Amino acid sequence: MLAFGDLERVAGLMRETAAVELLPRFRNLAQEDIRHKRPGDVVTVADVAAEQRLASGLAKILPGVPVVGEESVENDASLLELIGRPGESCWIVDPLDGTANFAAGRERFAIIVCLVHDAEAIGGWILDVPNDRMAVAGKGQGVRLQGESVPRLTVSRPPRGYIGFKMRKEFDRQLSPGQRSAVGSLTSLNCAGREYLEILAGNREFSLYRRTKPWDHAAGALMITEAGGIAVRFDGEPYRPAGGVEAGIIAAATPEVLREVRTVLEAVRLPLLAQRS
Repeated sequence: MLAFGDLERVAGLMRETAAVELLPRFRNLAQEDIRHKRPGDVVTVADVAAEQRLASGLAKILPGVPVVGEESVENDASLLELIGRPGESCWIVDPLDGTANFAAGRERFAIIVCLVHDAEAIGGWILDVPNDRMAVAGKGQGVRLQGESVPRLTVSRPPRGYIGFKMRKEFDRQLSPGQRSAVGSLTSLNCAGREYLEILAGNREFSLYRRTKPWDHAAGALMITEAGGIAVRFDGEPYRPAGGVEAGIIAAATPEVLREVRTVLEAVRLPLLAQRS
């Protein structure tokens, strides 16, 4: 569906968007440029402007293919239904992954784009904006990081991972020392896109999220699988972009790492997710 030149056009559009809409506003936001969608979930004028630019550019690359963007879904949740349509295509866009970091002046934010066809991710792009580091994947074509093919992922022992603060707290509270030692250091960058790139680079072996918003995970899950890893829901079923946002996701460098992480996760009783209005 996308030729090599189109893959590069998407990457170029993302870099252009970063240069025009994100970087000039980084550490340069006025108070009125930031608002809370809900407690703990912020959006800035940069998110909105970047999504508009990406949507306009993607429409030129694949005319007629709709865009499901994080900020547009905030205004119309029915757009999520476009992701799971049989035989149809759509773009999934996170114009500013790591908004809280961006608003606080922390250099951990990204742009994420995924192309879905027949409810499957077939193309993925992640741009680590502060470091100008790009990963591109095509289904069945492997994944490239900074233009170089990513070899099959290898692991350190015990496997190190990215998980959220609240979940990490439950791991430390509930697991015995023996159970906890099955996984190594646990942290979060508060930027899913950046975390997926670190796994591709061999700096971590897994990530674990309870909420599976497609703009955060569709591209990264494709990249991990194209590099020989695996991405599944908490129930063990393969991750799909059209799955529910509370299905959970574990992305692991190898099936062995996945088994180890699932064993630890099954020993933890997690509190109920707070309802999002």
